[in-house]
This record gives sequence, C-alpha cells and structure tokens, in this order.
Amino acid sequence: MLQEVLRKIPSVDRIINEAYVSPYIFSLGRERTVGVIRESLNKLKQEIISGNIDDINESMIMEHVIEALKSNTMVKTKKVINATGVILHTNLGRAVLSEGCIERLKDTMGGYCDLEFELSDGKRGTRYRNVERMLMEITGCEAAVVVNNNAAAVLLMLSTLAKGKEVVISRGELVEIGGSFRVPDVMMESGAILKEVGTTNKTRIEDYENAIIEDVTAMVLKVHTSNFKIIGFTEAPSLKELSRTARSNGIPLAVDLGSGLMYDLTSYGLPYEPTVEECLKNDADIVTFSGDKLLGGPQAGIILGKKIYIDKIKKNPLIRALRIDKLNLICLEETLKHYYSLDEAASNIPTLKMLISDINTLKERAEKVLTAIKDIKDLNIEIGEDFSEIGGGSMPGVLLKTIVLRITPSEMSVADLSKRLRLCNIPIICRTVNDTLIMDMRTISENDVEDIRRAFYSILGDDR
Repeated sequence: MLQEVLRKIPSVDRIINEAYVSPYIFSLGRERTVGVIRESLNKLKQEIISGNIDDINESMIMEHVIEALKSNTMVKTKKVINATGVILHTNLGRAVLSEGCIERLKDTMGGYCDLEFELSDGKRGTRYRNVERMLMEITGCEAAVVVNNNAAAVLLMLSTLAKGKEVVISRGELVEIGGSFRVPDVMMESGAILKEVGTTNKTRIEDYENAIIEDVTAMVLKVHTSNFKIIGFTEAPSLKELSRTARSNGIPLAVDLGSGLMYDLTSYGLPYEPTVEECLKNDADIVTFSGDKLLGGPQAGIILGKKIYIDKIKKNPLIRALRIDKLNLICLEETLKHYYSLDEAASNIPTLKMLISDINTLKERAEKVLTAIKDIKDLNIEIGEDFSEIGGGSMPGVLLKTIVLRITPSEMSVADLSKRLRLCNIPIICRTVNDTLIMDMRTISENDVEDIRRAFYSILGDDR
C-alpha cells in the first residue's frame, strides 16, 4: 500500500512543465524552481512514509508544490496589506511613508545627489544640514543631528557625554524595547555607568538629588515609558523639576522620548502624549526619538537640543558608524517638510491620517471592501465595530474605535483562509478572533481594495 501511494508522486520533469509552474519559473528562474519542486516532493514523500498522509491525488500534489513555490517567492521583501489594525506594526515595517517620500526617492535616487556637497561654493558639506535646519525651525531647538535609529541615538549621546561616568535614571524607566534591547545594556555598551534611583512605581526628586555626585555624575536621563504604563500608586518628578536639579549641579537633562510625537493630538480624541516641543520648553537639554514611529517617517534616530551638547555629539567618531543613509535621510526631509503645521502633517503623513481617521471614513472604506467581495458564495461577511492599536511601542494601552469586516468561510477553516491570504502575490495580513477573520479598515488604504478583491477571488477559485 505504501509503495502504491509513493508511486503516485510525479517526477520533477513532469511538474516543471505544468502550466501552474510557469509564473514561478519567470519569478525564481528555472534552476531554483526545479530545486524547490524537488524539495517539495521529497517532503511529501517523507510525510507519506511517516504515516502523516494516507493517500494523495493530483490536486493535493499541486497544492503542495504551489505552496512551496509561493513561500520561496516571498523570500524577498515585498509589499503587504496590513489589515491587522496595528498602525505602527514593527513586523510590517512600522510607519508607512508618504507619497511625497516615494516621489522624492524616484526623483533623487535615479542618479547622483548633493548628499555631502555644497552647490553654492562647490565644497564638501554635511549630510545633516537640511534636516538640522528643519528640526530647528519646527521644534525651536538650537541644533540637531540624525543617526540610523533611536537606540543608536541614545548610544551615541551617552558615549559622547557620559562615558566613564554615572547616569542617573529612575528604576521604573529601565525599559526593554523591541528585539530584547534594554536601556541598561545600551548604557553599558556606551561606557556610561548606570545609577538607578527610586522604585519601580515611585521616584521622587529627592532620589535624583541624593544620587548626583560632583565629577562623578554626567547627566540625568529621563526615559519616556512609551511601550508600557505603570498605574495606581505612582509618583515621578516633572521635567521642570528634573531640569532644575540637573542645572543646579551643572549637568544636562536628557530625555529619551522614544516615539517622537510632534503635535498634541488630544483635540482628535487621542490621549495625552508628551511632544518633542513640550520637552524642550520644559528645559530638556537633549531629546532623542525615533523617525519611524509617531513622527511617521523612515527609520532614524533624531537627537536635538542645546548646541553645546549636539556639537560634541557630532564630533564623536561613532557617528560615522551610526549615520543615517541617504535614502532614509531624503525620506526624513520629505516627512519633516509637512510638520510646519498640524493641518499639513495630518493631511500628508499616513501614520497621522490613520491615527485620526473618523468612524464614518472607516465605514465607507468597509462598504467598498464588502462590495468588492460580497458576491463570493463561500464567505459570510458582516461589518462591525472593534478596536485598533497604535503599536510600535507607542501610547501603550490606547485602543482606537474602528470598523472591521468579520469574515467566516464556509468551505475552509479561518486558519486556512488566513494562511492563503498571507501567501497571495500581495500578502494580506489579518487577525483572527474566535474563528473569525478580522480585517481592520484603519490600516487598509483605498488603493488596497482592488488587491483584496483579487486575492479573495483567486483563493476561492474564481480568479476574475
């Protein structure tokens, strides 16, 4: 019986000539396609031998091979549709770049650019000149510099200003960010010495004052806990208090703001979150934050504040190893140009647009998606309310009321439908709750509707 089933497995030569394989030969190349098919058939053979599969047919073989080929075409980084409702989805690339960023990249990166060249005098320039000027104008800071991410920004700042000396920080702010990177570890790598004060839930200004030692303490560091919240019996000094304490001892106050919100969005119904400008107005000497979180730009670490400190940071040899690349720098410039007014930022930055999208807009989008796929007979679909998350370690615990499509297939499991959507030419990433597929309209764009329609019709056998 076993040998009879094994004999049903076709040869690689036969499979390679099947019509459904042709698109993958074009995508992967013939040799790689042959290798993937061979590996797929060998795995199928092992499943039969191990007793996991009792029998096979042509349809099962085709499905097994196609899944292997699709998986291999996904090796390259590709566009996906985010239907999870998580706006800053770290696994899906965090902030979505604006159309302006894409156009600037097309316009500038097709050839050379004046990255470190002064056109006015024909001499070498600095790559940070444009973003520094823009950040100074937008936030009111004295100087600024950018590196490749916020962890690098904190590392560079500490290495420059606190190597071999103590940095006073509250125990409740010794956070761990994505990928198991911890503030204490970054401090250790910078050469700074951690001096934690207070307790997990309560740190008073006296704790900072008692920890500062002349010629031993380099700075006070405030880390905004943007990826978790401590509630209940808590206490923490204000930035003004921390600044007065730091300055009275002749040391700077640095604030790792993390997410980097530029404008107060409480007027749009969002909860309070400290902004960059607010930190500066409350006398922070240095502020660091990410470019690809609430700012809504590319991956970057932004350092701004008092010129006396930023100038020292610019001279640190580490800055060359941590510097921002030209692609992200151009996108950061394009993102910042919209931040001269809240209205312009809210109209042009996709992250902000998703944050402040109203329910009526989301309902209209849901109707468009529903109309596109409602004729598929094997789907039960309904529009409902749910909640989106901001994600990316930003505004922890904040849920945004949203509109979703709840989809239950009648001919396959929800897990199978979800997997097939992930393996589409343009993958669609959804969430599943109680055997229901959830598509959140907050993170789906108008341009995604046609791709969603094609994906569903392709999966359910009517590719039109």
